[in-house]
Amino acid sequence: MSRTDDADSTIRKHSGWLIPLAALVVLFVLSVFFLLYYLVPTPPPLFSEQVSPTSDTDPVAVKIGGLNLWIPANYTKFATTRAGGARREIALFALMPDLVGWSNWNASTFAEDGPTSRVVHVTIRGDAINLSEAERLKRIYSAYIVDPKGTEAPFGLTRYAFRDDSGYRAEDLLVGENNGEPVVMRCVRAAPDVPNPSCLRDVRIARGVALSYRFKRMKLNHWREIATAIDKMIVTFEKPPGK
Repeated sequence: MSRTDDADSTIRKHSGWLIPLAALVVLFVLSVFFLLYYLVPTPPPLFSEQVSPTSDTDPVAVKIGGLNLWIPANYTKFATTRAGGARREIALFALMPDLVGWSNWNASTFAEDGPTSRVVHVTIRGDAINLSEAERLKRIYSAYIVDPKGTEAPFGLTRYAFRDDSGYRAEDLLVGENNGEPVVMRCVRAAPDVPNPSCLRDVRIARGVALSYRFKRMKLNHWREIATAIDKMIVTFEKPPGK
């Protein structure tokens, strides 16, 4: 037998056990990944962060879009917000009507979530669309309301009903005026599966920055007080410490 034949024979012998060995290695690696994926605990995603209030009132410096804010820590819902710095959005909460922050003595009031809850939930976020309330009413909501004249509602508000074929059909649009500016709120209607409906308002507070807040519909009689307190709160947040 020639040397070439011996080499071919050796290659064939090696090939006979190399292929099964490679298959076993691949199977082993896949098994390890499978076990790691299903058995090793993973950290919770960011959106599932638990509410972690504090009574600390030291200001937290944050920047959203081009807006600098100094927010007392006891207004922040989440501990990560208190690291400060640039943010896409931040979640806050306060008690109506004056919008005071969390403290140890009012902790039980903040924990309430029934129809008469006094908690106002606030989100400040970057907003590329950045419509004013008047623009939002004209360019978005007016296309979905039944009667552009609306009907008179309690507390100095005008109610507009949404069409049944719109995505807002389970809500009422309530519009008022505060300090010469429109206040536009979408309020969920009570239903068997919605025992504690809320109202939501979106406000443009700076170029590319919007604020939304939510409160219980049962507290609509305080809508003007809340709107005024929100304006004052933002003005306060815009002031650097010591000024």
